[in-house]
Amino acid sequence: MAVGLLRACRPRQWLKNVLVFAAPAAAGVLGSAEGVLAALVVFIAFCVASGGTYLLNDAADVEADRRHPRKRHRPVAAGLVPVAVARVAGVVLMAAGPAVAWTAGGWRPAAVVTGYLALTLAYTFWLKHQVVVDLVAVAGCHVIRALAGAVAVDVPVTAWFLIVVSLGSLQLVAGKREAELRARGAGDNGTRAILAAYTLGYLANVRAMSSGAMIVTYCLWALEEHPGLLRGLSIVPFVLVVLRHNLLVDRGVGEEPEEIALRDRPMLLSVVVLLALVLAGIYLP
Repeated sequence: MAVGLLRACRPRQWLKNVLVFAAPAAAGVLGSAEGVLAALVVFIAFCVASGGTYLLNDAADVEADRRHPRKRHRPVAAGLVPVAVARVAGVVLMAAGPAVAWTAGGWRPAAVVTGYLALTLAYTFWLKHQVVVDLVAVAGCHVIRALAGAVAVDVPVTAWFLIVVSLGSLQLVAGKREAELRARGAGDNGTRAILAAYTLGYLANVRAMSSGAMIVTYCLWALEEHPGLLRGLSIVPFVLVVLRHNLLVDRGVGEEPEEIALRDRPMLLSVVVLLALVLAGIYLP
């Protein structure tokens, strides 16, 4: 059962928690052991807390997941982890998340993780049934992760950073819903009833709007707010990442964004080059 519980915590999706390093990296504080440690602790806190929310979500959706061609293999839906055990373990992990975050810098990181849990629970039991609001709620969970990193190392969050992260999160969520809707149309008797309220055209428009606004914002940041050769060059891989994601979603991929990041080589290469240029522009004299 222990292995099933770990699988139910969805370790692959912990990749999303890497967002906590974004603000500290952009502020240049990851050059110190103290900054790295604080960000790492918050990363662990989000892994623990998000694992708890996944357990509660799977316990709440167990019957629906059993009718889904892919989700029926999740440990709770497959019967590897009893629903009652998933609920208890979920509550324990959710309580542990803010406690771990407290060690990173007191009540402020713990409060951010608590806010993340509140939004996630609201999504699990209510917001995921509200059309359009569900998109913003999931995107908001990503934004909170990024804010947590800034709070942990006590650096200000700029408007540029907040806009890029928010728009990028919305693009990913719209792409995920679009991929889910395509699967539903292809004969997937999926479990997400809210999908019936969306159309492929609407989700594609949301994705295009988010992508365009995000690219413009990033370009303004790189060329005007923080001018420099390396940051200017970073625009190229940034645009490639955005365009590649949109292409993959149009091809029917995108239901699991973390899978794209790990398995698509052109995307992975563009991300690596982007990070190298941005970090070099920040940390190299």
